[in-house]
Amino acid sequence: MTPTSDTRAGKPDTREKALRINLHLHRYGTFAEIGAGQEVVRWFFRVGGAAGAIAKSVSAYDVAVSDAIYGPCERYVSRQRLQSMLDREFDGTVRQFDEHRGGTTAFFAFADTVSARNYKGTNECHGWMGVKFQTHPRDQGGQVILHVRMLDTENSQQQEALGVVGVNLLYGAFFHHLEPEHLLDSLLDNLSVQRIEIDMIELSGIAFQHVDNRVMSLKLVQLGLTNAAMFAADGTVLQPSEVLYKKPILVERGSFRPVTHVHLDMLRCAREKFLQEPAVQGETVVPLMEITMSSLLATGEQDYRDFLARADLLAAEGMTVLISNYFEYYRLAAYLARYTKKQIGIAMGVGSLRELFNEKYYTQLEGGILESFGRLFKNDLKLYIYPLLDPANGDLTAVQNLEVAPRLRKLYGYLVDRGCIEQLSNFNEQYLPIFTRDVLKKINSGDPSWEEMVPSRVAEVINRCGYFGCRQSPRA
Repeated sequence: MTPTSDTRAGKPDTREKALRINLHLHRYGTFAEIGAGQEVVRWFFRVGGAAGAIAKSVSAYDVAVSDAIYGPCERYVSRQRLQSMLDREFDGTVRQFDEHRGGTTAFFAFADTVSARNYKGTNECHGWMGVKFQTHPRDQGGQVILHVRMLDTENSQQQEALGVVGVNLLYGAFFHHLEPEHLLDSLLDNLSVQRIEIDMIELSGIAFQHVDNRVMSLKLVQLGLTNAAMFAADGTVLQPSEVLYKKPILVERGSFRPVTHVHLDMLRCAREKFLQEPAVQGETVVPLMEITMSSLLATGEQDYRDFLARADLLAAEGMTVLISNYFEYYRLAAYLARYTKKQIGIAMGVGSLRELFNEKYYTQLEGGILESFGRLFKNDLKLYIYPLLDPANGDLTAVQNLEVAPRLRKLYGYLVDRGCIEQLSNFNEQYLPIFTRDVLKKINSGDPSWEEMVPSRVAEVINRCGYFGCRQSPRA
């Protein structure tokens, strides 16, 4: 019997995927699962032919057993634990079978560590899952790891969904590793975003040597697998809860096309004020630069080079980037509050504050703008406002003289008086005349004065890489 074909119209179901892997003549490996992940290997036993593909299946429910096999770990549902499982099982499989069948077999190890809904329903339902595999016999192969959040309300449903994702991951790694975007798109085959969220994925190894995981993070949001994804300045993808857990968070939203002195000054000013908050003093603040999908799709289609240009410029300044699908600020606030009970601050320009009081953005809410602000400020969130200079007349618009609709003035005044909205006064006046649109025009026209409007490290990257139509300067 030969492996089943994937050439027919439509996508193969979970059973067909598991069977094709089982019947593949040149793949052989190990499954290691902690917690609710036992449902993954169950698919391969259920469809038949598992003896040809599975060397062994390991289950380790008990902490002592898990430590005895993989070594002690601070958190058992963590990336660290997953990696130790993958390394041990993959190395062990290769070491045990390479001499006899290594010339014709591509080995793999699948692992997951999962916390499904407990009896009381009080725990976070999430898990880490990954596969380490050879694409061809005795090559260096690759690895895919991901983090999932299980959204079903019943334990049995969560386990079922997890089993399907596990099969999809193995199938994608084996048969779509040359098409990483297809691999991502297939992870929720036979499922829905209402059941599973994938908020982090990392592809590594020789099989994915040309993959930029920042683009993969963007694709997660673009495909609807998650509403937000994060990566560090060095390009490392981050799992949000591990970065934000129980930390005060300060976020600035922008297009960052390109990063200017104003963007960094806004964050600096807001950070200085934020650190003075009683609830923040002595805490380690997590600063984030957020780019929304609406900003990335402003031209009507996704331009990955443009996205990577912005990411590279933020990286030059050492910034952690959050990509989100939260156009409304109250949705962003709810997302951040999922991970922390500490104070949250949002830095924004006065122009964004004006838009925040535009009622057209809240027609989908039964309570309209009042409901949106109730959600936005319910967890002691605070807005830090950077002023706006009118280049035509030199007037400065700030919290104190911002005009809002007459019917909203009392609401606006209440929020200001309550301290929910604070004007930043520690700004650098020299930066106020800088506008992103002017920087872009100067770059495109070849006017070198744009370099004075951005940080030196940003200017160096733009010149070196020719971003935004820049004609590389002689000294770059």
